[in-house]
Amino acid sequence: MNAVSRHRRNLHNVPGRIEIRDPLHVFVRLADAERHVLDAPAFQRLRHIHQLALTSLVYPGATHRRFEHSIGVMELASRIFDVVTDPANVRHDEARAIIPEDREELGYWRRVLRAAALCHDLGHLPFSHAAEDRLLPEGVKHEHISRAHILSPAMQAIWSKTTPPLRPEDVARLAVGPAGEDIGAWQAILAEIITGDVFGADRMDYLLRDSHHVGVAYGRFDHFRLIDTLRILPPPRTGSAPDGEQSREPTLGIEQGGVQAAEALLLARYSMFSQVYFHRTRLIYDIHLADYLQATYPQGLPADPEGHLAITDNEVLAALYADAGAPSSSHHALALRITDRRCRFSPVYEPGPPDLRINADAGLRVADVMREKFGPGAVRHTRQHQSPRSFDLSVQLRSGDVVSSLEVSDLLGSVPPARAEHVYVEPGLLHDARTWLDQNKDNLIVPSEVDDTDE
Repeated sequence: MNAVSRHRRNLHNVPGRIEIRDPLHVFVRLADAERHVLDAPAFQRLRHIHQLALTSLVYPGATHRRFEHSIGVMELASRIFDVVTDPANVRHDEARAIIPEDREELGYWRRVLRAAALCHDLGHLPFSHAAEDRLLPEGVKHEHISRAHILSPAMQAIWSKTTPPLRPEDVARLAVGPAGEDIGAWQAILAEIITGDVFGADRMDYLLRDSHHVGVAYGRFDHFRLIDTLRILPPPRTGSAPDGEQSREPTLGIEQGGVQAAEALLLARYSMFSQVYFHRTRLIYDIHLADYLQATYPQGLPADPEGHLAITDNEVLAALYADAGAPSSSHHALALRITDRRCRFSPVYEPGPPDLRINADAGLRVADVMREKFGPGAVRHTRQHQSPRSFDLSVQLRSGDVVSSLEVSDLLGSVPPARAEHVYVEPGLLHDARTWLDQNKDNLIVPSEVDDTDE
């Protein structure tokens, strides 16, 4: 019986626990003390924050909220913790050196991990990421608000009642990262379990959950197999650095038998960004929503915990539909772009590979010239691009040796970054814009160096 199975078995019929049904994880079980976190206003607010903003206007099933996602992240993070700390799965001195030997201390960190996983998204604004960069003070992100909630007097009262009491700073470090301090290898591993770029429970749950609710198969992968093969591993020795000079800080890696599951995860990520998150209609709704929010809240949204609690999707939607129904409102046209599909901007140009080979900024060039032709307010431009990277992970071979994933998987080093770029125009201008673009595109898409000379 593997560690995940033992964990699930041990949680059955335990007094003082509650069960929550979940469409992905079936039953998620929480201790009574953890229920106080769920009952906290900061967490209950997540019932009213859509996971995917206005994506339900494109994919009607995408109405799920940050509330259930956060519960799912806790469940997956707990499974990962149980697997990687199982003594049978710890085969390297670097891992043994950082995992607490004392069972009480290990139990403490498991509770901290679960609390941090629950709280990692507390700071999201209405409709999640839709307008964060426009509505918060410069340098402030939703993670800063999450940290403020975790450290707030209301949440500290919950941490103090836990047995043993949880240190709020520990919860905050694992939930949103350290505040400029060196947290050490053990806490770095725990934070990676929640928010890691490859094996983080946050990423696993949102891919699976978004795929389920959107109604597509792109985000599915064998997370059971992947989790069961996760290990705390030293980095592979590259041979390029003298022995002793290379960092031996352990990190999350996988057994050789989990490489295909890791490949499937990264392909799922690529496909979900390409097909769902970067969907052209979904993106224009994000722009319209950000425009509306910025006009409605010209001073931005509060970043303090008390003010943050007062604004959810509900308040925004109530204002949105009121403005859409009031032609005299100064925000009427902005609201109609969301509530009336006939009023949203329409895509007129998407640079393909031939245009991008000529000019990497073809989309931006077209958008700038179209603004001059049709007016600055009549054109929108979006460019989404994941940072290119290869996933150089530690892989434990069946022999026990640790090597780079790039040695055992060509795919992990070659998953392309998802990208999308679109130019949109007001719906009334769509026909004229298309006609004009057909007649002028060849003169617009010119090599960058010629473009710069002309300007």
